[in-house]
Amino acid sequence: MENLGYFFLVLVAAGWFIAIIAGMISAFPYGLLGFIPILGLGFLIAKVIKDRLKNSEDDYYSKNVDK
Repeated sequence: MENLGYFFLVLVAAGWFIAIIAGMISAFPYGLLGFIPILGLGFLIAKVIKDRLKNSEDDYYSKNVDK
């Protein structure tokens, strides 16, 4: 049930993102400036995910510390 909720959330977010990109392309010369912040956010999100996957200390505490 939770996975289905995540699926629909990702589906809506992807549609929203595609609509933003299409809107920026339709406002051609000035709309391209919107790609810079989106690209920056994309790099930051990728860095956060990469750091989280490489951090074994967080994995240890999430598995072994009593809740």
